[in-house]
Amino acid sequence: MEPTQTLGIAAFLAQTDLVSRAAIAVLALMSLSSWYFIVVRALQITTARTRAERFLAMFWAAPSIASVGEALRRDGADDAYSELTLQALTAIDHHRQHGANRLSEAGSAGEFLTRAMRQALDAHTARAEAGLTLLASVGSTAPFVGLFGTVWGVYHALVSIGMTGQGTLDKVAGPVGEALIMTALGLAVAIPAVLAYNTINRSNRVALARLDAFAHDLFAFLTTGARVDDNGVGA
Repeated sequence: MEPTQTLGIAAFLAQTDLVSRAAIAVLALMSLSSWYFIVVRALQITTARTRAERFLAMFWAAPSIASVGEALRRDGADDAYSELTLQALTAIDHHRQHGANRLSEAGSAGEFLTRAMRQALDAHTARAEAGLTLLASVGSTAPFVGLFGTVWGVYHALVSIGMTGQGTLDKVAGPVGEALIMTALGLAVAIPAVLAYNTINRSNRVALARLDAFAHDLFAFLTTGARVDDNGVGA
């Protein structure tokens, strides 16, 4: 009686050649890098949200905008809202003291403030989107890396079966089924990356929309001294 054929992931890994192991190594690297980014970004989002809520509570409870500026210059800015506020206050003070001495400072104080706040918003947007290319690349390429490993494994399995002359179903199903493990590995790497990309992208859109709304309020407060509500009326 022939010995029972050993199946499973361990048997598949034992039969892989250099190309298949390289594909597995690439998938492992993709998985580690994407999960590292996911964990780090999740911690960053949670921390940024907590700091933003703390700053907004302090900002609207402050007795004056001058006291907010003093607190920021003393403690520093550690979130997007405080950075935007500090840059806006710095721009207002600079234009008030020095006027428009350079082309980049041309225009009224409101125009100079708008440019300064827009630069801060653009810088925050760039930081928020950093690393998303990694998730998008992993999500789009990992299935094909796994498919390549599957095709390569099936090819070698069929060659081995052809050389032995044992082409019965029980001899073919094991090696071919084991080669399909590469496809499963590719999907296992790609699916979390795609889900994380969509989740982080949506979180960024919501956060940037709220930051933009705060920038509108801040601009109105610095130029008119009143906060603008949802209907565009001074509050």
